Amino acid sequence: MGALDTLDTWDAPDARAAVIGGGGRGVLAVRGDPTLPGGWASVTKLVTALAVLVAVEEEVVDLDEPAGPPGSTVRHLLAHASGLAYDADRALAAPGRQRIYSNRGFEVLGEVVCARAGMEFGAYLHEGVLAPLGMTGTRLQGSPAAGLVGPLDDLVRLAGELLNPSLLSPSTMGMATTPAFPGLGGRLPGYGHQDRMDWGLGFELRDGKSPHWTGHRNSPGTFGHFGRSGSFLWVDPAAGLACAALSGRDFGPWAKDVWPALSDAVLQELGP
Repeated sequence: MGALDTLDTWDAPDARAAVIGGGGRGVLAVRGDPTLPGGWASVTKLVTALAVLVAVEEEVVDLDEPAGPPGSTVRHLLAHASGLAYDADRALAAPGRQRIYSNRGFEVLGEVVCARAGMEFGAYLHEGVLAPLGMTGTRLQGSPAAGLVGPLDDLVRLAGELLNPSLLSPSTMGMATTPAFPGLGGRLPGYGHQDRMDWGLGFELRDGKSPHWTGHRNSPGTFGHFGRSGSFLWVDPAAGLACAALSGRDFGPWAKDVWPALSDAVLQELGP
């Protein structure tokens, strides 16, 4: 596939990427070694969010139960709206007032599920998400915010689940991929302040953000995440496509140029 040939410009010898189609189409294209494991960094948050939402549907936790700083709930933490600092138990704003991206917030979510379920969060993540999706090569090695390590093959399985959900009910998945506490401003890591930085329940929403790590051709309904390790996964429901990549090269200015170009090329070739 021509679009994935752009990986040659990434200056990342271990870069690998895949395009996945919805409606049972499966993997449409792949480039690089899909079995080579790598750190997912913040793409981990997509899997952690799924595990928390599975816990919600199993009535292990409640979206509106207190969690995090005073006044904050599980819902606030999933949407980066709790006010927690990036990496500390320090509130920088009242809940629901600003979109403050917080790794610590996702660690608190792991602690809440661990306490309610009576098992380590890594075990709950495995039983609730990784095992059912056949993500056998992926393990949590550290924080629920950024600790997954696994191959592109498993990232593809995750993309397939997000295109055609089976773990969550349609209503829960729909809620997770629409704005929670809409209209909040905040700072998108690596891209600076956004007047409207909408986020779902664990899923970053493209909406009208500019600049952004997805392409100009991506629909506003596109959702996903990228990671500091040079990983990303986006799902564009309007196009019925997902794209996933592990680059083996830390995120930086280079990615701001080549990732949107790749996304636009994928959508030009395969999009509606």
